[in-house]
Amino acid sequence: MSEADGLRQRRPLRPQVVTDDGRAPAAKDGSFKEPPLWLGVLQPNTKLRQAERLFENQLTGPESIANIGDVMFTGTMDGRVVKLENGEVETIARFGSGPCKTRDDEPACGRPLGIRAGPNGTLFVADAYKGLFEVNPWKREVKLLLSSEIPIEGRKMSFVNDLTITQDGRKIYFTDSSSKWQRRDYLLLALEGTDDGRLLEYDTETKEVKVLLDQLRFPNGVQLSPAEDFVLVAETTMARIRRFYVSGLMKGGADLFVENLPGFPDNIRPSSSGGYWVGMATVRSNPGFSMLDFLSERPYIKRMIFKLFSQETVMKFVPRYSLVLELSDSGAFRRSLHDPDGQVVSYLSEVHEQDGHLYLGSFRSPFLCRLSLQSV
Repeated sequence: MSEADGLRQRRPLRPQVVTDDGRAPAAKDGSFKEPPLWLGVLQPNTKLRQAERLFENQLTGPESIANIGDVMFTGTMDGRVVKLENGEVETIARFGSGPCKTRDDEPACGRPLGIRAGPNGTLFVADAYKGLFEVNPWKREVKLLLSSEIPIEGRKMSFVNDLTITQDGRKIYFTDSSSKWQRRDYLLLALEGTDDGRLLEYDTETKEVKVLLDQLRFPNGVQLSPAEDFVLVAETTMARIRRFYVSGLMKGGADLFVENLPGFPDNIRPSSSGGYWVGMATVRSNPGFSMLDFLSERPYIKRMIFKLFSQETVMKFVPRYSLVLELSDSGAFRRSLHDPDGQVVSYLSEVHEQDGHLYLGSFRSPFLCRLSLQSV
């Protein structure tokens, strides 16, 4: 089946619309409902195709992006943290070693994912295999903060994914997507629907680690609120974003920030409007066909896929539809930007807003994309 065919397929649909505040109606039992109809703010468009590709074939898989002043940083599939300045790509850190050419090399090589700028001109980086690091990009100094080899409440971290930090740099909130699957097996994690992911907190002063939320299904991107009273965490294979309160009257409590999203969320980052950007590399078209929705109700087909096909083969059946969703500070849908078949923007992972532009990260494309907000 071609990608275009995957988009054209139809199935019987129950009418579902976005509510007055822009939210999709809630799923009472936490299971999948029919995705929200792509109307209004979700109306398909081609706005992402106005993006320009940067550093093409100079880096691969710039998953997450951070700025220190005008200098930009990202992590790549070959295990590097790089500086992007004046059109040049410069390596500033590596957490592992090895040839770093195939997915089987990843555990030894490392895979930097979430990256954030700290308050003292350093970078905080989550490496999927190695743990949490602080990097001084100017001195090329690397400090291991928390090793993945250290069990947290009796369980090893197999897939450290994203992180967000307090303004003073003391607390790091981060996700471990699975205790079973590694990053190189992310499709198997998505297909199996494993609920062994966690949201954790690391205190850089006391070195203490706490589990804040457990039994999450593929927890992915995280974002601290502007007031630092809650943390948002994308639960990718449930197509929703949860909220955990870290201060105030609700401290220790959790609820759903938004659910039944039109795609499967990856990273969450702040928007200049006071809301949040959410990147989605895989969508739940309505009308249309969503493979993960389809398979969620058919475990026997999933078991067959596990036995017969490689991840690369399965990826060919996933439509390369890139979707950016902007949420308000209350989780309402504000606007959406689309590239219906990934012509320009593909394998989208993150939306990083900087100086009137959106920089679009990718978990496997050999480039970074930049989109002027004025043009959309």
